[in-house]
Amino acid sequence: MAFGQSGWFTALLEQELAQHQPLVDARAPGSPRARARSHVRMVLHDSGLLYGTPEQVDHPAGMTREEQLSLAVLRTLVRLAMDLADIAGLGPERRVERLTILFAAWSGHLRLAETLQTALRTTGTLPRRSVLRLEELLEHRAMSLGADPLYGLLLHNGAAYVDAQLFAHLALAAWLHTSLALDQARRRLAVAARQKALLVEVLTALACAERTPTPSARRAILRQVDSLGLPKPVGPLLRTRVKEVFRERPDLDVLVRPVRSLALRRFILQQTLLASLVEGRRSPAELAFLRALARALRISPEGLREIEGEVAEFYAQNRQVLDVFQVTDRAASLGEEWVSSMQERLDDNVQALLLEARMMGELGVFLGKLAIGQSLTTDERRRMKLELMDVAKAIPALAIFAAPGGVLLLAALAKVLPFSLLPSAFQGARRPALPAEAAAGETAIRLARPGDVPR
Repeated sequence: MAFGQSGWFTALLEQELAQHQPLVDARAPGSPRARARSHVRMVLHDSGLLYGTPEQVDHPAGMTREEQLSLAVLRTLVRLAMDLADIAGLGPERRVERLTILFAAWSGHLRLAETLQTALRTTGTLPRRSVLRLEELLEHRAMSLGADPLYGLLLHNGAAYVDAQLFAHLALAAWLHTSLALDQARRRLAVAARQKALLVEVLTALACAERTPTPSARRAILRQVDSLGLPKPVGPLLRTRVKEVFRERPDLDVLVRPVRSLALRRFILQQTLLASLVEGRRSPAELAFLRALARALRISPEGLREIEGEVAEFYAQNRQVLDVFQVTDRAASLGEEWVSSMQERLDDNVQALLLEARMMGELGVFLGKLAIGQSLTTDERRRMKLELMDVAKAIPALAIFAAPGGVLLLAALAKVLPFSLLPSAFQGARRPALPAEAAAGETAIRLARPGDVPR
């Protein structure tokens, strides 16, 4: 049942509940709250909601991509809520009704949530008119979180992640206390609104890093601010601050000063990195902005590369995850940028790296596989990680290879390493190099400089 058809939301809930498999380890040792937090982190990463792009499922023909993505988000949230109910020890009774109340609060309509909750408590049922009203609100919300692929900001990804975190907090609180505390929901909604506002300001600053946005772009961004539906005073204040960013680049240290938790700092940097990839290239001004933002967020250059690796590795391994505004395959080629940014280190350490790789037979084999485009199994990746850690002990400057995403960096590096490094079993799989090409391959690392960012 698709958007616009009466009863589509209740049908979605019933379908997901019928398919739900109770968590095997729902009653594992530890407090329900701690286990729930750990489970939420895992689900947000594995489902793709960490980057705002949950795995798509089949939907009726004729549905827009925005509607498909919104339904995928809703389904992921319902499944997460059911898992949290298992962890909290909540019985199967009234789950459809409780989920309906939860989604009303999550969408910011607390009066509607209160009406539904009061009706369930007094009559045992939900007013049909109120449920249909919620369906209309969710349909409208489906079209309000999107970004403008031509002019605006990549807002959907970050907004979807903030909303997923909000939903998890509300669900766990409701399940642990058997009902939803509306005052607590109001506070959570306010926190989520401030997080979205901060993300908008940072992404707007990124959009202004290279040049002032055109009038069309400025109008598109302001429309996005309005479509977020942020409550007062956050919404109007954000609109004013975005206009100020158009006129003058903000002080990043001041802008992100309110961000205290490491998780939120990493989130801001992840989303800004994603936004920088949309056009398929990153200008020197955008790269400089990302480095400045990382410093302001108190994230080291190594931490920045680690986050780049996590983003790139996610998209490289999850091609089936489609973002509605198509973050480009640029993410898969981030390794080439890293190679360029690390040339000075490689200049000083390339001979030691070659020696270590030759001494470690398996590392050479793994590099060979990467060089000819083969993928590594989970066990091979684990073994290579262990060997890379040994390399990092011998050559501390190259410890980045052992960080998350280091496999992608190695894949890019393997393509420019001296041909003789590859085991003989892999040499025949590559086109014989011409003398000039072989010479270029041996000197490619030394010739590139940090400023030579591939286009």
